[in-house]
Amino acid sequence: MLREDENVLKTKEIALPRLNNLTPTLESTTLKLMEEAGELAQAIGKFRGLSGEQKVMNESRVVDLIVTELLDVAQTAISLMFVMEESYGAGIGSALERHVQKLIDKGYLQVE
Repeated sequence: MLREDENVLKTKEIALPRLNNLTPTLESTTLKLMEEAGELAQAIGKFRGLSGEQKVMNESRVVDLIVTELLDVAQTAISLMFVMEESYGAGIGSALERHVQKLIDKGYLQVE
């Protein structure tokens, strides 16, 4: 369910499930997030020829690998958000509003 919305701001919206066959903790999920980010970096290294490997993968295969790893990162980040909400009472919705305002304040995002 990836949707591009161009009404006001160009956004990517993605809905990922709460994983229900795991018992994630703050620590385990953070470590998993770092692992997935490393795998994403490794895929990008392959794409840019920076992996040190002799074998070169074709571009479409590497792009697919990058997207796969990116979604793994996103799923793990969402899992960590569930942990923060359920275990620590974090308000992800209000934090998201503050995040967008921070982007506006820093000039990364212009709103008409």
